[in-house]
Amino acid sequence: MSIQAINVRNQFKGKVREIIRGDVVSEVDVETPWGIVTSVITTRSVDDLGLVPGSDVVALVKSTEVSIAKL
Repeated sequence: MSIQAINVRNQFKGKVREIIRGDVVSEVDVETPWGIVTSVITTRSVDDLGLVPGSDVVALVKSTEVSIAKL
């Protein structure tokens, strides 16, 4: 799966390795074939996406941020 509106070179499929939860924001480490990609997203988004270690995700990378989409 890929997100069609985003350039494919900016997408890294992987699995959630670790989530460090905070009250407002959480750190999500995604293990990809190219290494670990880390995203800081709202804790509400972690909950809404149902992210847990082992979840299949796509890390969407912009020059200033990394977003997460659940597969």
